[in-house]
Amino acid sequence: MIETPLIVLDGLFFAAAIYLMLSRHIVRILIGVALLGNAVNLLLFVAGRVTREVPPVILSGDTLSMDAANPLPQALILTAIVISFSFFAFLMTLGYRAWQALKTDDTTGMRFAEPDEAAPPTVEY
Repeated sequence: MIETPLIVLDGLFFAAAIYLMLSRHIVRILIGVALLGNAVNLLLFVAGRVTREVPPVILSGDTLSMDAANPLPQALILTAIVISFSFFAFLMTLGYRAWQALKTDDTTGMRFAEPDEAAPPTVEY
């Protein structure tokens, strides 16, 4: 029963992340990406059962009891935290460099930042 509020919270995280990522401003998109990473981590956490009574420890010659938390999603969460943080840092750097070059954080303004007199790329190799 403890998983039900976490599942509702995870749904709210996903909804807020999608809403923010559909925005036109880079800062909101970055916050949406960070929120999406946290939503995925919470989803993995809830999938591994939220319990404190029985640790996921197997004694010699024994098997993991059905009441224990699954250790695999917990390990996946640790990996996902590192990956989402590095992805967020890369996107933050990319957004900052785009703002430095174009002086706008609006994606519509970034789309029209290409000069009209720019030569098309070459098609021969």
